[in-house]
Amino acid sequence: MPVYIRKHPLEIPPPSEKDWIKKDEEENFFLQDPDQIFDSLPQPFRMINKLVTLVFEQAWEIIEKREALREAQIRKVKPTLYLPTAEFQVMGRANCLAASGQYVFVGLSTGIAVFSTPSCKRICAWESTKLEICAIRASNLGNETHLLITVDDMGLARLFYFYRDSLLLIRVLNEVEEISKRNTCVEAELSQGGDYAGILLKGNTEAWLEIYRLPKESWLKETDHSPAAAAVSSFRERRFSQASMKSLDLLGEGSAETESPLSANRVETKLSLPVLLLKVRSPKPLTGSTFKSPLEALMKIDDGSVIGLGQNHLIKDYQWEQQDAIFHSTFEKHLERESEPDSKEEKPSHAAFHFLLPSRILQIGPEIKAQPDVPTGISVHWNGSHNLCLYLLTRPSKEKMDAELKPDIVWPCAAPITCSAVTSCSSYMALACEDGMITVWDRCLGFPLAVTALPEGCLSRTIHFLQTSAAPRDQLPRPKVQLLVLCTDGSLHLVTVSGPRESRTVLLADRSEDPDQTISAVAPIPAFPGAVLVFSWDGTVCLTDTAMPQTVCRFITPPSHTVASPWQPVFTVDTTNQCLLLRGDEQQQQAGLPTQTKDNQSSIFLFYFDSYQSMKVFPAVPEPPPDSLQHLPWDKRCDIFLCDRLQHLPGLSQQVPKCWSQLRKHAAALQRESRKK
Repeated sequence: MPVYIRKHPLEIPPPSEKDWIKKDEEENFFLQDPDQIFDSLPQPFRMINKLVTLVFEQAWEIIEKREALREAQIRKVKPTLYLPTAEFQVMGRANCLAASGQYVFVGLSTGIAVFSTPSCKRICAWESTKLEICAIRASNLGNETHLLITVDDMGLARLFYFYRDSLLLIRVLNEVEEISKRNTCVEAELSQGGDYAGILLKGNTEAWLEIYRLPKESWLKETDHSPAAAAVSSFRERRFSQASMKSLDLLGEGSAETESPLSANRVETKLSLPVLLLKVRSPKPLTGSTFKSPLEALMKIDDGSVIGLGQNHLIKDYQWEQQDAIFHSTFEKHLERESEPDSKEEKPSHAAFHFLLPSRILQIGPEIKAQPDVPTGISVHWNGSHNLCLYLLTRPSKEKMDAELKPDIVWPCAAPITCSAVTSCSSYMALACEDGMITVWDRCLGFPLAVTALPEGCLSRTIHFLQTSAAPRDQLPRPKVQLLVLCTDGSLHLVTVSGPRESRTVLLADRSEDPDQTISAVAPIPAFPGAVLVFSWDGTVCLTDTAMPQTVCRFITPPSHTVASPWQPVFTVDTTNQCLLLRGDEQQQQAGLPTQTKDNQSSIFLFYFDSYQSMKVFPAVPEPPPDSLQHLPWDKRCDIFLCDRLQHLPGLSQQVPKCWSQLRKHAAALQRESRKK
């Protein structure tokens, strides 16, 4: 039997790849896991293997996070679910809601419908087949009269007068004879009490704001004695008499819906038209100076009592270019390199404005008697602008509207203003900037209350003031302002401000990993301090207590309905009847899949807060004093301020020696430094 014997000794060939296992690690490797003997993959398979492994690890991390969130949701105590207490149906798609007094005004895809909140019955309508209302605002004028301003899908702003259960069209504010010259209305607002109306218009090249003075007292007299009111009341009586004679209720409701708007349009109202008071144009971009001499620039400047917008300067274009080149060359390492071409600065196209009640900031003069509940000014800030402009509403009618209107007061900020908010009494104003800073102004005293910063990376999207208790009449207000800030990343913060150095920020809801749980909108409830409605993309409506903070309960629609457009919910909070009005759409089950119903009908659900047991956890709002401090006469206000100053004198006298000692130490240090030199 032949035997084959190896002539040369048994040796291991040298490795051919750099990532092979080394000799000193070979023994340990095989001893640890002898089953994982594998050869090194060649390129490009090694790179593919690493990428696949990386994708797998990232996917596994996401799975673990979602599993942890799911388990946390299961362990979390589920809040109480509450169904609506009432509902009513509207014909057409409801795009917007507005509550005023005992009525609900619904902006539909075919016009406007008015419903009574206590009875949920339809009162009247103003309809058009080619008109879709996109936004609606309402103001209570008293004596069962209300003022409406709407914006449709064509950008037209209409002013309505609701009187004796009938809608009267006063005027289309931006209507022109030629369609090519029509300007689009972007936003419309009404002041509290209906004294003023503001619309933001946008043209081909610029945008501007128009403020109208509304003759509401003349309207009340004209509607009482005009033939239009008699025609409307006789038409309403004829309509109800016809409806009562019909045996079918459904047919009677349909005839009323089709006949009401046509007859209302035929009635000539002949009411007094609103008066254009202000026309605020968007600020011009800052460019090089066109003045030839300093004297020419001084001629354009006013008395210099207020800060301007910076348009009248003497800086030339080449000076700005030189300064920009020096800045970029000096800080080139710290600047981010962008390959985007330099674009020319354009005019702002959107603005946010608020009507302001009398305060110390906007002085109207002793010759004009200001009423405490009538606005005396407006605040305007344009997108991308650092300045908050304040304008007086008490202007003479002789001023030309075509002339460039200059602001009465300008508040410059360190960064562009993103959003703002004003309390209902106009006592406080909050400004949020792009750098995450929030400034709260005390308009009654005329100085900033506090400046606070949001966490890094948070940018404000909306700001809301929460209800706070009022100070007694014989004491100076010790404010405790609470702000509800919704950021662009979906996080929700509660900012509490009590003074210049007393501010605190609490995270109410962090950015959700699940896109369906992203917060779409928030709304505070004035009647319940600390109560906030939180709307999410998945259609959930939660009532959150900001004092705890925790979710108290959830408002849900019936199983046959879902919240309509949860990413932009259609809702309103009725402060008179203390209820939430929410639009819901019906669902139908076909082949096991939910499908949306037609757009010819919508459901409005009412959630009355007093009918739910969970609302008792919120404290009652204290009744405000009969006369607030800012409405008292000057002599009484001065007495209160002097008494408050005398109470603080002992504390100030104790601080004086400490301040003097610090000044002596600082002076001695300066003397030592001067001797050394």
